[in-house]
Amino acid sequence: MARINLLPWREIERARQQREFGIMIGGGVIITILVIIAVHIHINGLITAQSQRNLLLDREIAKMDQKIEEIQDLESTKARLLARMDIIQQLQSSRPQIVHLFDELVATLPVGVYLTTVKQKGSTISMSGRAQSNARVSAYMRNIAKSDWLKNANLKVIKNKNKTGTGLSHFELMATQVIPADEVKK
Repeated sequence: MARINLLPWREIERARQQREFGIMIGGGVIITILVIIAVHIHINGLITAQSQRNLLLDREIAKMDQKIEEIQDLESTKARLLARMDIIQQLQSSRPQIVHLFDELVATLPVGVYLTTVKQKGSTISMSGRAQSNARVSAYMRNIAKSDWLKNANLKVIKNKNKTGTGLSHFELMATQVIPADEVKK
């Protein structure tokens, strides 16, 4: 039988296979590194793009916040103007009432009674004055009770004419201004 030494061929084949295996491993490592680098670059690009979008959104949110502030300022200005308009409208509608009040003060005042001060706070009217007698103050209060524009006469103080030294009684009374039902409809 002939002796053939196949050992060198097997060793050469094994060395070739090991070289191919090393090249494949090296190629796989290089491809893996390239893939990792590509994924890293892609993710960094996505992060950068999202950061730019976030900055854009932040700028737009700041613009909207400023517009909301302006709208709130306008709404508060509108509310103040509406309040002023309501006050002006109330004053316009109550303008004839002061004329009626003074007219009623004169119409209800009996002879011998003189008013020295008249003050109004809301619908309450405070009056002070002089009278020739207490009976004339009582007549004044009855006239106020009969009036369409004045009600609820309430005597606070009356000083007898003998104690005042003026020969007249000094008095203070309060009344309430009312608006007759027929005037409210106008």
